Amino acid sequence: MAGRQLASKWLKTEALLTDPQVAPYIPATQSYGGDTLVSMLDEHEMVVIKPIVGTGGNGVIRIQKDGTGYLVTHKRRTVHVDTLNSLLHVLNRMKLKRRYMIQQGIHLAKIQGRPLDYRVKVVKERGRWEFRAMLGRLASPGLFVTNICKGGTLLRCRHALRLSLPDINAREKRNEMRHLTRQCITILESRFPGIGELGFDYGLDVEGKIWILEVNTRPS
Repeated sequence: MAGRQLASKWLKTEALLTDPQVAPYIPATQSYGGDTLVSMLDEHEMVVIKPIVGTGGNGVIRIQKDGTGYLVTHKRRTVHVDTLNSLLHVLNRMKLKRRYMIQQGIHLAKIQGRPLDYRVKVVKERGRWEFRAMLGRLASPGLFVTNICKGGTLLRCRHALRLSLPDINAREKRNEMRHLTRQCITILESRFPGIGELGFDYGLDVEGKIWILEVNTRPS
């Protein structure tokens, strides 16, 4: 059952941030603008700019501080700029016409240098939420987004966990993702009645901490 659709990543993030148990799993997030870009880069070594409404990893930009300036990555292209003004100029040239949000960048665990995240898909059937998929998504070589439409590769969840973070307990981490998913379902269903399908994108950083990267109401 597809149910209600909610395209705005911002609204879903705001809803989850209201819960004190779930909020620590969410990277620092703000509406994008010149001022918020500056404040986020003051606090974080890496940030990601993404459209508030959008799918498939389209329009996502990564910015990293490198000691001599900033690295700006979009698709497979990375450029280096020396100053904040130069960075703002590059972003202005990209003509970010849609509304964007800016999020703390997460150093995701990798397999052979390729970033990895996890898609957990749940569907409501006959009044009950059921887990339909729990898979790792490995980025195509040279990309930082993991979307399958961008060449990403699907892996079994436990296999992906063991390959990327061999020192953690894969079963426990998988169960933590399932528990977190149930908590998020309760929050989102209360806030947005009528949703019937959800896709949660989780990232695990190099220390094994789970982060909620995004929630979709029309997951692939």
